[in-house]
Amino acid sequence: MEIKTDEAAFESVLAAVAERRAEFARDRYVPRDIIDRFISVGLYRASTPRRFGGSPLPPAEFLRKIERISQVDASAGWVASFGSALIYFAALPESTQAELYSDGPDLVFAGGLFPVQDAELTDAGFRVNGQWKFASGCKSADWLGVGISGGPESQGKPRTALLRPSDVEIVENWNVLGLEGTGSHDLRVVDKIVPQEYTFVRGGTPTIDEPLYRYPTIAYAAQVLAVVGLGTGRAALDYVTEVGSGRSSITGGPRLADKPYFRADLAKAEAALRSARGFFYDITEEVWETVLAGVSVSPKQAGLLRLAAVTAAKAGWNATQAAFTLSGTGAIADGHPMQRLLRDASVPPQHAFLADGIYDGAGAVLSGLEAPPGFI
Repeated sequence: MEIKTDEAAFESVLAAVAERRAEFARDRYVPRDIIDRFISVGLYRASTPRRFGGSPLPPAEFLRKIERISQVDASAGWVASFGSALIYFAALPESTQAELYSDGPDLVFAGGLFPVQDAELTDAGFRVNGQWKFASGCKSADWLGVGISGGPESQGKPRTALLRPSDVEIVENWNVLGLEGTGSHDLRVVDKIVPQEYTFVRGGTPTIDEPLYRYPTIAYAAQVLAVVGLGTGRAALDYVTEVGSGRSSITGGPRLADKPYFRADLAKAEAALRSARGFFYDITEEVWETVLAGVSVSPKQAGLLRLAAVTAAKAGWNATQAAFTLSGTGAIADGHPMQRLLRDASVPPQHAFLADGIYDGAGAVLSGLEAPPGFI
């Protein structure tokens, strides 16, 4: 597939997402032809090693693209964010990666990693059985991952086992109100053998030495989800600003923008969202510069990435709530644009990577204490 990275090509993708976002919500997944549009602008080679034909993007550049998609549709942004997930594959043996990328650098990966299931290690590999939740984007993926118990070589850390979609049953049970279009169904596997070399520890030591794989993996995984919240919050504030400035209220009274409370609360919400976004991209750029300088990322920097991610997700949610309130009575109607934004913005802060416990982990690292397991 020809890859076009110019602005016009990306705008065309955004237009396609806008045109079909109702379809994503109705069908509860983003179809493969839209995924192919994401591929066409380089999102699914953005974390593929250069040695295998990839075009790795600096994290901030990739995150800004996901933020823009999320402003149009959060579900599409959430699914597109997993273009970053191939960073996990860098922990696979180099020979396995060569096999995976043998047909090209654009791989679509989705995973349902929890609950982690026990897997017997045989001479042929891990015998995999079980059912896993939250496999966002699974219906359009080239490879699927499931979480299994680790063997001695992983020091007890869980592994992800890679399987072809033909070896996995997708249990279509994604029945939610927010991020409906992500298709985060369950995955079920019955008695499949996965060679050990097709398993990896998420965030494990990379076998490929390129800059992107020295960026903190778990922190990046949190960032690509948090930025969906930033995009949704931005869309909500843009909507209420436009409506408030150009239309009388539902009662026929003055425009919303003519009311002091509207202007004051809008300004507060704008400042809070922009502040969180500034922190988010500032620490992202700082850590990337550290990586490019050949210096190891410090625990404090990794902790700040996690802190910036959880702050961004919550800022997006807070901005959307503020916009909903400022939109007035009309926003309670089924089908009102603010309803979709409100439901979608509520989801990122619920993710384990972006929950309130992250503040405790970040505070521990900033205090010079040992990071909680799996935090950085």
